[in-house]
Amino acid sequence: MVPLGDCAAYIEFADKLDLEVNAFVQQLAVAVHARARPWMRDVVPALGGIALHYDPDHPDVHGDALEAAAILVQECMKGNGAAEEAPVRAVEVPVCYERAFAPDLEEVARHAKLDVEEIARIHAGGEYRVLMIGFAPGHAYMSGLDAKLAVPRRATPRALVAPGAVAIANEQTVIYPYAISGGWSVIGRTPMAVFDAAREAPSLLASGDRVRFRAITAEEFMALKK
Repeated sequence: MVPLGDCAAYIEFADKLDLEVNAFVQQLAVAVHARARPWMRDVVPALGGIALHYDPDHPDVHGDALEAAAILVQECMKGNGAAEEAPVRAVEVPVCYERAFAPDLEEVARHAKLDVEEIARIHAGGEYRVLMIGFAPGHAYMSGLDAKLAVPRRATPRALVAPGAVAIANEQTVIYPYAISGGWSVIGRTPMAVFDAAREAPSLLASGDRVRFRAITAEEFMALKK
């Protein structure tokens, strides 16, 4: 457990991706939320740990917010405290895999030794689980990518990736929430607003969500984008 500045702490259980640890971390985050303390501001599950954001000046922490956070996590881990089931949502995301929306599709096809149509079929045929939201607000890292599509990150990242771009790297897939830089291979794009700060729930996806992609045409993309 290490401090993140003076208003948060990070509790790490693994320093590399372990799907069982990730599932445990998501359950632990639910348990911590269920025991919410008045000094707690937020709980953020990551790949292998959770971040607790708190008010260091709240009277209930008695001047030691880091210790209070440690005690809370320990309480949640005792008995069945961390066995809370994280709520699971099924989310369908429409994606256009046509070349105009997929600048790296042909390069991925060459690397994977597959036809571009097969790349789209395999990607849309999988079920994915959101491991965490990170890098940018609403940016979901998802496991479940077919090993046939496990390409490395691009040698040269793009300065700007289009909002809604669906990309892959190694054994994961992501959706870029808005126009930001990125080094993953873009194989499609969704017309859905992945992140909108004006919505009650700004992020389309949350940790633990199950995601499926549905292939659509360019005409359907434009119709859904309106």
